[in-house]
Amino acid sequence: MSEEKQFKREGGGFVGNPLIPKPTTSSGLEVPKVLEQQDNRDEAPLPGEYPFTRGIFADGYRGRLWTFRQYSGFGSAEDTNKRFKWLLDQGQTGLSVALDLPTQCGYDPVHPVAEPEVGKVGVSISNLSEMEVLFDGIDLSNISTSFTINGTAAIIYAMYLACADKLGVPRAKLTGTIQNDILKEYVARGTWIFPVKPSMRLTSDVLIYAGEQSPRFNAISVAGAHVRDAGSTAVEELGYTLANGLAYVEELKQRGGDIEKLAQRLSFFFYVHMDFFEEICKFRAARRLWAKLLKDRYGITNEKSLRLRFGVVCGGSSLVAPQPQNNIVRVAVETMAAVLGGAQSIFTCAYDEAFQIPTERSAEIALRTQQIIAFESGISKTVDPLGGSHYVEDLTDKMEAEALKVLDEIDEYGGVIKAIEEGYIQGKIATRALERKKKIDSGETVVVGQNWFRRENQENEHGETFSLDPDTASRVTEKYHALKSKRDDALVTESLQRLQQAAITDSENVMPFLVDCCHAYATVGEMVETLTEVWGEFEEPLGL
Repeated sequence: MSEEKQFKREGGGFVGNPLIPKPTTSSGLEVPKVLEQQDNRDEAPLPGEYPFTRGIFADGYRGRLWTFRQYSGFGSAEDTNKRFKWLLDQGQTGLSVALDLPTQCGYDPVHPVAEPEVGKVGVSISNLSEMEVLFDGIDLSNISTSFTINGTAAIIYAMYLACADKLGVPRAKLTGTIQNDILKEYVARGTWIFPVKPSMRLTSDVLIYAGEQSPRFNAISVAGAHVRDAGSTAVEELGYTLANGLAYVEELKQRGGDIEKLAQRLSFFFYVHMDFFEEICKFRAARRLWAKLLKDRYGITNEKSLRLRFGVVCGGSSLVAPQPQNNIVRVAVETMAAVLGGAQSIFTCAYDEAFQIPTERSAEIALRTQQIIAFESGISKTVDPLGGSHYVEDLTDKMEAEALKVLDEIDEYGGVIKAIEEGYIQGKIATRALERKKKIDSGETVVVGQNWFRRENQENEHGETFSLDPDTASRVTEKYHALKSKRDDALVTESLQRLQQAAITDSENVMPFLVDCCHAYATVGEMVETLTEVWGEFEEPLGL
């Protein structure tokens, strides 16, 4: 098919040549052909100075590089432990745990709903004995560990504390992050369990307890990443993420928490997509807007509390299965955007993650991408090297202004909780996702190798494939039954009863009781079932 005919595809829904760059960003913000110096622009404060547009640290990466944290987990705890150790041997500097869907949704591996999914998209962790195997031979006092988990975040965090206790690692030495952002589960991913209000209580319980028990551990990572991959634009990702962050601050305030202190342990998590400058400016605008919001709305003045710290994923839905090696380039571009935007932690997707769990080879390439940019490119040697660019400063201003409109829209609706319970935000994201899909399907949005520049037989270029052990589920199930046969059932029953009573008492923090349950080797499914008896389950709004 000729290019001219492609421009006029039947039902294409666009006008003009899509191979000529559009004068807008992916979020629809105007991109001027050229910008002259603007005399009315105030000179931005230096890096490390409020409102942190240019970065939260004065010395940027010269003081410390970002954490190289590859997302990994599959099959059994033994399988993932081996991959962790291999990645650490390759120069990874932090762990990022992928948990399977049963664990994320609160099911034990023997549940009929869970059995087909055990170990498929992450590691199966149903009880403390599995957590102990997962970190066998890994010094938790010297490694930063991140968990992408939300519906069962409180349980997994409790299990991590119990694991540290068993290993003799002081809780105060633990570093890392647990995602613990339930609000975005309702609007973007779906691994929710309980209704919104008790879920917010549970999230706050984790934040308050972690502040006391593991003050160096980030007890929440407010995640715009999944909102972005679900379909939202970069502007909407920023707006919805900060709106969720404010909702958590408000919940902590209502609980009587010290929000100035707790704000220092709030972190954020974004995806990086392919609009290079828009992504850089998204992060610059995020820091500035978050600092202003906390200062103006809550009177927070401690600069450590106003710093927006964030990690990113480079990849996600921007990766495609056709011509998969092209994804290596995409991830490199996105990683440079993350570095130039000032990320504190970076996970680079492997090129084959569009269709399978990464092989060791593809995971190594993804990690090497970060290392090449860190140690060979030179772009980490100075702080905010794009600061002062007429275009970057203009686009940063636009991103901030448009994200603020999203926040105002949610406020006018009645706040995040109401907007989620009534399906308002879910509907907005679904609409945007459909728009994005139509543009890709029609060819208006160019995706090299997928809808443009295709070749014959390119579907056979996937290369090395990853094969999950077909006996994984049976091995995990056998270990599960073995644990239940040897644990102290009376102790389990007693700990679950105390947990249930704590959940009934609104003023009680349930975290100490979850830790006790984990020490008794109660399972994820048992703890979730106990809490569900008190709180019930979330029901999606009609029409979604």
